[in-house]
Amino acid sequence: MYTQHPYRCRFDWGRRGVRQAAERGDILVIVDVLSFSTATITAVHYGGFIYPCSLEEDATALAQHIGGEAAVKRYDVPQHGRFSLSPATFLHLEPGTRVVLDSPNGATCSRYAGQVPFLFVGALVNAQAAAAAVSSLLEQTTLSVTVIACGERWKTPSEDGELRVALEDSLGAGAILSYLPQEKSPEARACEGAFVQVRDDLHAMLWECGSGRELREKGFGMDVQHAARFNAYETVPHMRDHHFEPFDLTTVTDER
Repeated sequence: MYTQHPYRCRFDWGRRGVRQAAERGDILVIVDVLSFSTATITAVHYGGFIYPCSLEEDATALAQHIGGEAAVKRYDVPQHGRFSLSPATFLHLEPGTRVVLDSPNGATCSRYAGQVPFLFVGALVNAQAAAAAVSSLLEQTTLSVTVIACGERWKTPSEDGELRVALEDSLGAGAILSYLPQEKSPEARACEGAFVQVRDDLHAMLWECGSGRELREKGFGMDVQHAARFNAYETVPHMRDHHFEPFDLTTVTDER
């Protein structure tokens, strides 16, 4: 059986990694740097509430149910909506705005993880703050944490499945792991090591990696630049009542 026990800080990929971590009862950190995590962190930092939605769900119906707005495709802003996976669309939202944000990776992984004791969103933009939130819980509980690099999806799945390993998510996960003082699994240590090796060149790494080039070629280079702003935010989105809001250790208890 594949396991990273007994190490308390673990690293894994994608939806399967989320499901297995959830079955173990781990704390989860969802890392989808380009772009669900970065967009969610930005929105929550500016006072919004993000409701993650998988592509199999009806985002418009959910938005109507919660009295919020459904995000649209990047190309459809502003003609058909105000918000998208582009972090820049959240820079001027009104505090208290509820947004349903769907994506095949970060949002879907968040929905798979509905039963975990604590679910956070992390990325390069809040790596140190996300690690501090996790570390505070590890110190007060016997829980472990799995940092999930969500990855991308191949348009045409192969014999290896749909998951496309994404450098930016590995770097985001490694950044968070680098701030965690607790004992790490070999997988987590390797992920951390890769980040440490290039931490002084993050802008170039994101700009030139496959996902970064893909966004740039579509005209969204600013999204890549925003995602590379290392430790720009101290906000850590935390799942509560099906939405992400800022984590506050003083008001959160382990109710397992």
